[in-house]
Amino acid sequence: MFDRPIVMLDFETTGLSADGGDRITEVAALRLVDGVVVERYVTLVNCGVRIPPFVTSLTGISQRMVDGAPPVAQVLPELLDFIGDDVLAAHNAGFDHNFLLAEGRRQGLAPRHRGLICSLKLARRMLPGQASYKLGGLASALRIGYRGAAHRAEADAEVSTRLLLHIGDGLRQQYRCRSIAPGLLEAINRQSAARVPGFLARHFAAGRDAAAV
Repeated sequence: MFDRPIVMLDFETTGLSADGGDRITEVAALRLVDGVVVERYVTLVNCGVRIPPFVTSLTGISQRMVDGAPPVAQVLPELLDFIGDDVLAAHNAGFDHNFLLAEGRRQGLAPRHRGLICSLKLARRMLPGQASYKLGGLASALRIGYRGAAHRAEADAEVSTRLLLHIGDGLRQQYRCRSIAPGLLEAINRQSAARVPGFLARHFAAGRDAAAV
């Protein structure tokens, strides 16, 4: 499917602003190789903060759960080691990436991933006309079932991974290629939706990043 490993990341957090002091409460990272999840890193996280009631209502993650979880000083180095220098992906990637960078700054650690793919931006460009581009809406429209509760990191990461595979498979079928380079997905993210068809036609006509069948 993809010619390099991709790590799909999902955080649950205490709020929406990494720069405003919100913190992570749960992380899931799934390594995708040749269209298959081969490794995963999943854990609750104790950042030493209070969990707002609305977060518990939304996610089911309680104060007691995070109080008994591994501290962020342990989780973040393990997570960064797990990601390594693979390409990182997430649905609404800017959100998760901002939290990753913010926690890294607190711990004096820097991520090493090479590249960032946003499955939300990809869906807007490659799946036009959807009623909603929220993860739950796309999952329903594409009949991607949740294997756990929505708004939990592992379940959301699994659905995001299957969404990414759906988009990648669509590209392979349309352009008759064996594999898709993650760099191509990053490049699609940078295009406006109107420019994507022409960009892809030129890309595959030039034979870059994917071998013709």
